[in-house]
Amino acid sequence: MEGKAGPIPEETLLKDAKITSLIQELQDWPGPQISSHKSARQFFHKLVFLADIGLKQGTPGIAGITEKILAETDEEGIPCLHTSIPESYGGTGKPVKAWALCDAPNTLYALIKLGVKNQTIDKAAEYLASLSEPFGFSCRVSPSLGSWRGPGKKTEPCPYATLIMLKLLLLFGDKFKNIIEICTKTLFDLWENSRTKHPYIFYMGTDFRKLKLPFIWYDLLHVVFVLSQVKDVTRDQRFQEMYSIIKGKEMEAGFIPESVYQPWKDWDFGQKKQPSDGMTYWVRRIKTAIEKGS
Repeated sequence: MEGKAGPIPEETLLKDAKITSLIQELQDWPGPQISSHKSARQFFHKLVFLADIGLKQGTPGIAGITEKILAETDEEGIPCLHTSIPESYGGTGKPVKAWALCDAPNTLYALIKLGVKNQTIDKAAEYLASLSEPFGFSCRVSPSLGSWRGPGKKTEPCPYATLIMLKLLLLFGDKFKNIIEICTKTLFDLWENSRTKHPYIFYMGTDFRKLKLPFIWYDLLHVVFVLSQVKDVTRDQRFQEMYSIIKGKEMEAGFIPESVYQPWKDWDFGQKKQPSDGMTYWVRRIKTAIEKGS
């Protein structure tokens, strides 16, 4: 099945009550206190979704959200969320405004995709980029979270942080070329050694390979979507292996979701019984990116 994957007109998007409901919900930014960055209920994941489908700063309701985000940044310009880490895990046990590499890159990515451009955002992105290691990005958090860190070694990459930092830095063209190359190499290495390397308890097994939307966590469709935007990456055999797994799931009527996030069960990709126009659209976007970069 071949199809178009171009931008969807804003007027069409805003006719969908589910989309306008999301915009209204996010007026209460920052939303629920962080308990799990993987939670599909987190506002920053929902904002990324709205940005990725093409909404902009000028879309009714969006400016009010971005203003609240920019009103709560730290001295480096990094957007902060509300969270608390128990003392037993190295935190203070009290609610604090903080950021982590598993949320801040998402929020900055969304702001940029929405068309918000200013020195604060540039400064924040540069600071986060400065946290890169020769192996990508490990678990890093704001000073307000004390000594807390994720379940991994300081000398190994956090696959998710590396993925979403790559996603963010790709928006800056060649400015962070070297770091982009490192992140890409790391993700390919994790794929190539998926049976033996599981840093920060991230696996690339059966669940990882299930088609799932929206792009929230570390899974095959998300990784391939991000990598497809890296220059010349489609020539790499490891990328071709990952993409071929996705293509191998294609049905005559498109792609059927294989795993769902319950908070998104009302969307057409929130079920596992029939082809999803939304799922098929995103695979088409990957195909378009591959053709553009080849």
